Amino acid sequence: MATNLGIDPDLLDKALAIGGEKTTKATVNRALREFIARRGQERLLDLFGKLDWDAGYDHKLDRSRR
Repeated sequence: MATNLGIDPDLLDKALAIGGEKTTKATVNRALREFIARRGQERLLDLFGKLDWDAGYDHKLDRSRR
């Protein structure tokens, strides 16, 4: 999908320099993938302390029952 974006040239130059990608397209795609991954990790952090944990659960025992 072709898209015209007004990207800050200084940010793009820095991303190209440190990202290791050879093209602008590859750099932007990588940045988007990393952004999505980071936001997904932040959502996981929100779950800490909200889930019940069974300290007596034995995953090895449960696996051997199958």
